[in-house]
Amino acid sequence: MTDYSEVTELAGSAISAEQLLRLSHRYGWAAQQCAGKDVVEIACGSGPGLGLLGSVSRSLEGGDYSLQILSLARAHYGDRVRLTQLDAQSLPYQDASKDVIILFEAIYYIPDARRFVDECRRVLRPGGQVLVATANRDLWDFNPSPLSHRYYGAAELAALFRSADFNVELYGYMPVGRVSWRQRTLRPLKLLAVPLGIMPKTLKGKRLLKRLVFGRLLVMPAELRPSRERLEPPVPLSADRADRLHKVLYCCATLRS
Repeated sequence: MTDYSEVTELAGSAISAEQLLRLSHRYGWAAQQCAGKDVVEIACGSGPGLGLLGSVSRSLEGGDYSLQILSLARAHYGDRVRLTQLDAQSLPYQDASKDVIILFEAIYYIPDARRFVDECRRVLRPGGQVLVATANRDLWDFNPSPLSHRYYGAAELAALFRSADFNVELYGYMPVGRVSWRQRTLRPLKLLAVPLGIMPKTLKGKRLLKRLVFGRLLVMPAELRPSRERLEPPVPLSADRADRLHKVLYCCATLRS
């Protein structure tokens, strides 16, 4: 079984302030869609967003492919959240049993994403939604994870869900024009490092790079707390062309009734 612990940020890991902001934003965005609904998060990792989702949803379940990673979430949440080891290509949920399925920063780890989408169509009730967040592969300095299978750009993500009877809304978050001076300086070096294969592939190596690019690192929390700040809305995107202005893509795919 593939060990994702070396490419996954877990509770207690050193992360940048930008990573924490991205983490908080995507769960804040999801929480707005989950109020009063039956929700499941696929690839929940160590579960940083489960507490926030559980505070607004009618019911919440979570799951992850890695039992090692899932054990961290179980240790933190106990019996607060039902957690199951699972494969996103064959979900252990009944037909038409969920309102929202969440998949954050993991679609590129699924060997066959179309099988996942088909499973979402089976598990969701009519009008149910799939919420996806993923790194934007269409940026010129994009760096794929060493364990990834396929990344999706905006147009590809829309096509994937449209082909399975979903309506799709796409959004962009974190404009590249707002990055720090350190990132602006080092992005060209990253562009050279990616094709040469010298980008760090382990979390230890990535932490050293993060310190260089982002400065002081923070500790990833086991559970995110509700933010008192107003959520910055993501920017609506065209579903028919690539986006090269945002670091993160959000997809809200709604199953047609």
